[in-house]
Amino acid sequence: MPRLVLPVLAALADLAVFAVGHAGRLSPWWIGAHALATVAVLVCAWRWPAVGLVPALVLGAVDHAVWATLLWTCYRSGRSAGRAGPAVAAGALAGVLGGQLLAGRPTPAAVGQLVFSYLVFAGLPLLAGRYLRQQHQLVEALRESNRRLDRERDLIAESERLRERLRIARDMHDALGHRLSLVSVQAAALEVTGVDDRAGQLAADARRAVTELHELVGALRGQPDRHRGLGAMDELVAGFRAAGVDLTVHRSGAPVAVSALAGHAGYRIVQEGLTNAAKHAPGRPVRLALAWESDALLITVTNPADPAAAPGAALAAPPCGGPGSGGHGLAGLRERLESVGGYLDHRWQSGEFRLWAMLPAGAEPVAPPPARPVLVGLAAATALFVVLPFGLLAGSR
Repeated sequence: MPRLVLPVLAALADLAVFAVGHAGRLSPWWIGAHALATVAVLVCAWRWPAVGLVPALVLGAVDHAVWATLLWTCYRSGRSAGRAGPAVAAGALAGVLGGQLLAGRPTPAAVGQLVFSYLVFAGLPLLAGRYLRQQHQLVEALRESNRRLDRERDLIAESERLRERLRIARDMHDALGHRLSLVSVQAAALEVTGVDDRAGQLAADARRAVTELHELVGALRGQPDRHRGLGAMDELVAGFRAAGVDLTVHRSGAPVAVSALAGHAGYRIVQEGLTNAAKHAPGRPVRLALAWESDALLITVTNPADPAAAPGAALAAPPCGGPGSGGHGLAGLRERLESVGGYLDHRWQSGEFRLWAMLPAGAEPVAPPPARPVLVGLAAATALFVVLPFGLLAGSR
């Protein structure tokens, strides 16, 4: 609909000028015929821009009250015509102007005024439409070039990520996998001897660690994801309780569906929080709170400071990971949460260490539709080639 505003306004303006200029001298039939001719020219220019320029110029030569129609038709021709458009427009302008000069034999002053009128009402709109067409083509070419560069950059980055993941998977499998396998074998030997009941728990934990390591290596190598999610939370809690952790779990709210990545991030948060609590405050009670809301899951792990720790030790957060982690446990969890739209916070408060995380839940937000581009060039062309020419025409009269 916005594209029809200008031709409709042009037709109404020309009809009003024609009716006022010939009031009392022409019958309503002539006014109606003029209106039909103007509409026919506009329809032709709308359907075939280059072809519609010719009848518009002819109508402008016969009746000088169709300048608004001529303005829009010339602009439409320059905006929509292809490579042959400039040649067709130049030929039509030359033919109509030459025919008027030969038929009317005007004075030199009238010739200058006629040439100036065609330059303003036909030449400038043609050039403006042609300029906007080329500008649009250039912008589209730049956008396509940017999209192609973005795709190439993403492919290069993805290739680098895959190469790095394969290297990490290989190193983990060769080094850490070997060590964990030895621990699992030794723990299994202790389990068979029956020296201590805790040997069985140690063997089970070692086997579970080997299994999780294999799953992690498979994920790094691009194999199907078998990461644990919130459904394995009860098993995780039971494992820590079996290891001797005084763990209290509080659940509230109705569970809401979460994505696989968010569920795995929640599992890792609880695992990291309980591991840090068992390591840095052994024997102390630990509280785990899972609070469901309509669009989020709030996870809180709280444990008191170890009273045997040195004074002031509770003023700093515990190391972010286990031995050999390089302090990347909580930092890695924060990055994992941010990648799924969550948030992580940890701090000491009133002698307790508190790990708090928010996971997005529920339906994923729908992206808003892209905003329609504003045709600034069209508005500027309308103001320049409608207001200015009509002002010049009024001044010449």
